[in-house]
Amino acid sequence: MSKVIADISMSLDGYVTARDPGQEHGLGIGGEAIHAWVLEEPRFPVDEAVLARAFEMTGAVVMGRRLYDIVDGPGGWNDDVGYGHDQDQSAAPPCYVVTHEPPDKVRLASRFRFVTEGVAAAIGQAQATAGDKDVVVMGGANVIDQSLAAKLVDELRIHLSPLLLGGGTRLFDLAGPVTLIQREVTESPRAAHLTYEVIRS
Repeated sequence: MSKVIADISMSLDGYVTARDPGQEHGLGIGGEAIHAWVLEEPRFPVDEAVLARAFEMTGAVVMGRRLYDIVDGPGGWNDDVGYGHDQDQSAAPPCYVVTHEPPDKVRLASRFRFVTEGVAAAIGQAQATAGDKDVVVMGGANVIDQSLAAKLVDELRIHLSPLLLGGGTRLFDLAGPVTLIQREVTESPRAAHLTYEVIRS
């Protein structure tokens, strides 16, 4: 069975967005800096390798409704940009969106499936699709926290950006105590890529 991986970029003070995230500023005001390891060109080879490997190993993605509303909005994903940023979108995995109610209109309908039974059901459906590849819970913070709290995650990957935001959307507010074993640290000037095994017991 595939691994369930929670994967997200975070500032050094624990925020995954800056203040006031929304349709116009999906990562908050100034929050793009959290993802400088992906967004700034040219990328460092270390960051490029991390991004490409994760994309190749991902069989399905789980995300929350707020994140979906941003990526499916007019300034969000398109034919060339999506999961994995600028990786080959013809090979992009399907995305399962945890929501209370599916939207009336979906701009990129072929990429998304909507799950109204909660995060465990979304991860279960994603695992059924992913085959031997990984299921990646990409955010936002609430969906990752729910997944950790419910002991659904096998591995936690944090892309730790060297900046302090001083406010925004904090990670781990709901997760509670979780025991981790550090498995890998990969460094570039724009991020420390941290991989932890999650102990579910």
